[in-house]
Amino acid sequence: MNPVILAVAIMLGLSLARFPVVPSIIIAAVCGGLWAGMPVDHVLRSFHLGIKEGANIALSYAMLGAFAAAIAKSGIPHWLCDHAISHAKQSQSHNIARAVLLSILALAAVASQNLIPIHIAFIPILVPPMLYLMSEIGLDRRLVACTLTFGLVCTYMFLPIGFGEIYLKKILLGNIKLAGLDINEGNFSLMDAMWLPALGMLSGLLVAATITYRKPRTYNLHAIEKLDGENVAPNSRVIVISLVALITAFAVQLTWDSMILGALVGFMLFSMSGSTRWRDNDSVFVDGMKMMANIGFIMIAASGFAEVLRDSGSIPELVKATAGLVDNSPWIASFAMLLVGLVITMGIGSSFSTIPIIATIYVPIAQALGFSPLAIVALVGTAGVLGDAGSPASDSTLGPTAGLNADGQHDHIRDTVVPTFIHYNLPLLLFGWIATLIL
Repeated sequence: MNPVILAVAIMLGLSLARFPVVPSIIIAAVCGGLWAGMPVDHVLRSFHLGIKEGANIALSYAMLGAFAAAIAKSGIPHWLCDHAISHAKQSQSHNIARAVLLSILALAAVASQNLIPIHIAFIPILVPPMLYLMSEIGLDRRLVACTLTFGLVCTYMFLPIGFGEIYLKKILLGNIKLAGLDINEGNFSLMDAMWLPALGMLSGLLVAATITYRKPRTYNLHAIEKLDGENVAPNSRVIVISLVALITAFAVQLTWDSMILGALVGFMLFSMSGSTRWRDNDSVFVDGMKMMANIGFIMIAASGFAEVLRDSGSIPELVKATAGLVDNSPWIASFAMLLVGLVITMGIGSSFSTIPIIATIYVPIAQALGFSPLAIVALVGTAGVLGDAGSPASDSTLGPTAGLNADGQHDHIRDTVVPTFIHYNLPLLLFGWIATLIL
């Protein structure tokens, strides 16, 4: 068995068995490295190197949590949420209220990938204040997790703007060209190649909303009341300060490409403005870091896991082994290559990192089998995205959990990872397979 498959299977198996995610990732990394023939000290060195690279991400999320806690303390998120859903509450229809909340979150997730490219930074700010109303109207948080992940993943996979420009144009198209496929961008539309996989994700979301999680789900309102604390309507001064802090933080982040610096500037503006009491700053900061601590440690462990797999040399071996399954059949070849992409991305948790690994092998195989340029782009692009939704180590699942589990009533594996895996990876596999055969 290939060490990558073994390591991913161990990680998923332990996580589904309710073993904590962080030690599951560590155990899986060690087992995968040892199975690949790496000495123990080599495995540990690779893991340590990986967690050093992941520390920057973890600190970024911790600072983001502190900034989000300061914003929440000001009452701004509650105020915005109350105004946004006032019409739905007046209608006295829980179905309308659910639709409004899901629409707000879906639009925010889409905008976080292109209009305001902050990725998951909006989730700990926007979602926790909505938890009480979600529970009041019986909105299943598993559906909310599916909605958020859809906006985070499908947007960059289909729209070549913001993060989509990075994924589709720079990473996907760039690596396909390096692998030997000559594409004239003037006569080529990436959206034409990716619309069927995107339709697969949309179908998964519709199934989740209309069938799987349609029924109301009960949550403990008392736990959310304790989380919310005192909900005081902000005055105009606090609103202005909050807007200035948000705009400044995002401007700093985009200018210097540093989430840490952006969140720090935003938190300092709140602290010095008096929007939060000075003596409460320390507790607000610590509470915010606690909110994002789990995602930070998982990202650190995931970085070590990915480094061990890369250093073992097993990922290229797995990709090359796919060629042996081709048997001159486009049907078998495309399905096998998509499955391998799913395994790799589930393990390393990043579709952006999967493309450079698989493109060099997949493109020549697809060309030899007579796939069109559109079909090759759909194949490699879908193989990279497969696993981003549904991976325990992906920020596309960790982000929704960080917001939805603010009151401790949303399990990362069973309420985010499993629902998003079922509703997105299976349709992506099917629609991506169809796209490679008909485009």
